[in-house]
Amino acid sequence: MDFSKVSHNFQTPVVMGILNVTPDSFSDGGQFDSVDAALKQARQMIADGANMIDIGGESTRPGAQPVSAEDEITRVVPVIQALRKEFDGVISIDTNKAQVMSAAVNAGADMINDVCALQQSGALETAASLNVPVCLMHMQGEPRTMQDNPTYESVVGDVYDFLQQRIDACVQAGISIDRIMVDPGFGFGKSLEHNYQLLKHLNKFQYLNVPVLAGMSRKSMIGKLLDRDTPERLAGSLACAMLACVKGASILRVHDVAETSDLVTIFNQTNSVE
Repeated sequence: MDFSKVSHNFQTPVVMGILNVTPDSFSDGGQFDSVDAALKQARQMIADGANMIDIGGESTRPGAQPVSAEDEITRVVPVIQALRKEFDGVISIDTNKAQVMSAAVNAGADMINDVCALQQSGALETAASLNVPVCLMHMQGEPRTMQDNPTYESVVGDVYDFLQQRIDACVQAGISIDRIMVDPGFGFGKSLEHNYQLLKHLNKFQYLNVPVLAGMSRKSMIGKLLDRDTPERLAGSLACAMLACVKGASILRVHDVAETSDLVTIFNQTNSVE
């Protein structure tokens, strides 16, 4: 495994394109659930500037129903294998199941992106044994119920403490600190106010000393605030992405790769001039 592709040397933000090979994801469910359709979409995102492709076979939208590991593997492995043959950038597997992690990495995935922060049965041990980088996300509850009544003493402090604990658990399990990233989990067990508190204070997560991934693309935190349906959330998604860049995010996980890549180019140019 070439860890230079997934390292802490994020001098400038990078764009991670979302590729959901599911029938029921909130924004693009059913659009890319065949290998040919998924590969076509991945090629377009790469052409549009994606440095990373995050492939998921189970929807984690609010109210989503669980999927078996066998079904998830059937969805993601052929896509990973096909994409690996022609893409030398980072392929990420978006899963919380140990069995899927193993199958995906064996098929060619470079890293694990887990909404459960490696808390599911066998996930931590499996990720450590696979010796690949991991992204740890915060979620209060589970997808089916996470938006029922999310409560925190201090959302920023509570999420920070959780991520620190999971980083410590990973290091103790043998995962090197330079192979760990974190995601505060916008929309995962958070109210509208919680989400914008996290965005306002996103810079504080840099004190964890690992790269921060921000995933707000097309989410309800945008739709509810602006009264926009999912297809109408591009401007809001870009506003959130720019604020995340300003607040120190290293990875932007997005649906709209071309527009976000333009945003990152402008951000990087502004930062580079005297």
